[in-house]
Amino acid sequence: MPAAPAYRWGPELHEALAIASTRLDAVSLLLSRGIPVFPCVPGGKIPLTAHGFHDASSDISQVGPWWTRWPEANIGVPTGERSGVDVVDVDVHPTGSGFAAFERARSEGLVDGWSWLVRTPSGGVHAYYPSEPGREQRSWQVPGKHIDFRGDGGYIVVPPSAVADADGCGGVYRSIAVAAHHEPAPVDARALRAFLDPPKPMARPIDAPSVDAGPERLAAWVASRTEGGRNAGLFWAACRMVEQGRDFPTTAALLSRAGCEAGLSERESITTIRSAYRAATPARPSADRSVSVEAVGR
Repeated sequence: MPAAPAYRWGPELHEALAIASTRLDAVSLLLSRGIPVFPCVPGGKIPLTAHGFHDASSDISQVGPWWTRWPEANIGVPTGERSGVDVVDVDVHPTGSGFAAFERARSEGLVDGWSWLVRTPSGGVHAYYPSEPGREQRSWQVPGKHIDFRGDGGYIVVPPSAVADADGCGGVYRSIAVAAHHEPAPVDARALRAFLDPPKPMARPIDAPSVDAGPERLAAWVASRTEGGRNAGLFWAACRMVEQGRDFPTTAALLSRAGCEAGLSERESITTIRSAYRAATPARPSADRSVSVEAVGR
């Protein structure tokens, strides 16, 4: 079995980018790792080339003239398999912050494998993760939680780029932490999204078993779900298990296997089942139904 491609974003690159004095120095470091880049407007995040991140290149003959023409251009990098990195973007806006949701996700073990943390000009954070070769994870947003995922079809701006707001203020993208005590690991974007934005309570689907159906029948129904209805179907069935007073280990063992048979990842299935245990009310107390988690770092 061939070895997985080496992670192009490692501590040496992170530390070198953190002290790069010019945009061109940083661009050269990225190109040395085969990471494609493209120029963005100085002080902003809008691409300068006609096709945006689709124009990204790791060819110095293409990239060099860009930074010769625009030496102060910010550095854009397409995320996902093209560059080997996925990013969880924790936003800070006047209307809210994504840090509370990110900490809850950390306590569930969903975002622990970061390799690099970068402070963004807004005061938020970009958490970098190795992308998983051969597995497409499309970019998405959960606006109400102020967290975005930048994977295939997205891009980021990297240090030492800087942005300015309408008042001429702003700041730089700067390194704040490099993974030293854990091995970087891919983030399961679907599981993270299911945790941040769990399925809403739904009426009983037309083809669903009765609400008092036994665990095996519920599991068989979940396993038969097709794309577009898998996650919601798993959530509905898990809520029925909660209402029947089934404990979490029993439900997780049975329905996570059914979810995997339907095409969900094990982590995404477990995350959806946990969401059901937060949302549904058991018919009788269950000793295993614990919803409190301790925030990392407290």
